[in-house]
Amino acid sequence: MAQVSRRTAFTGSTLTRLLARLADIDVSESRHAFADRLSQWLGWTDAISLSGVLNGSPAVASAGAGAARASSEQDECVRLRGVLAKAIADDGSLAAQKEQPGTATDFAPYRRRYVARQQTMEMAIGPLRERLRASLAARSPAMAQLAAVDAVMEQALGAQEYRLLSTVPGLLEKHFRRLRQAHQAVPSEPEGGAPQVAWQDMFRKDMQAVLLAELELRLQPVEGLLEALRKSS
Repeated sequence: MAQVSRRTAFTGSTLTRLLARLADIDVSESRHAFADRLSQWLGWTDAISLSGVLNGSPAVASAGAGAARASSEQDECVRLRGVLAKAIADDGSLAAQKEQPGTATDFAPYRRRYVARQQTMEMAIGPLRERLRASLAARSPAMAQLAAVDAVMEQALGAQEYRLLSTVPGLLEKHFRRLRQAHQAVPSEPEGGAPQVAWQDMFRKDMQAVLLAELELRLQPVEGLLEALRKSS
C-alpha cells in the first residue's frame, strides 16, 4: 500500500509556533496519535472514499505524458514558491513606512491584505498540486494510488484547513492591539532622545513572517508529491 505524504502536525509547524509567540498563547503538543486526530476530521463519507482508494487499483495514465512533465513540474514548484514569497516580501503595505501624526491605527486594512494573500496562495497552489498528482499517477500503480489518496485527503481536509487558517488574521489582530497598547503606554520620546522604532513597522515585519510561514505550510503537500515524483524516477 502506498504511504501517504502528509503535513507536519499543525501544532508543530513553524506557523503555529510563531502565532503562539505573537499572540501570547500556549500551544501544547497533542497527546493523541496522528491517526486518532485524523479520524476526528474525517466524516464517514470521507472514510469510505479513502477506503475505496486504498483497496482499489487506480488506473495508470500514459507514462509518456507523465514522465515528460516531471522536470517541468519541479521547476514550476520552485518558480511558484519564489513568486509567492517575493510578492509577500515586496508588498508595499507591509514595508516600513514613515508614520504621520494622527495616522489611523486600524487593523482592518491589514486583515483585508492578509486574506487577499491567503486567497492568492490557495488559487496558485491548488492547480499545481493537481498537476503533480497527474504526473505521479503516470508513473506506476503504487504512485497512482498515492496520487488518488492525496486527492481524497485534499477534499476531506480542505474545509478543516480553511477553518484553521481563517483564524490567523484574528490572532494577528491580538498581536496588533497589544503592540499598539504598549506604544500608547510609553512617552513619545525615550530617555536619551533615541528614536523609537515604529510599532507599526514591527507589526508589519511580524505579519510578513506569518505569511511566509503559512506559505511553507500550504506548500507541504506539494513538496510531498514532488518528493514522491523524484523517487519514482
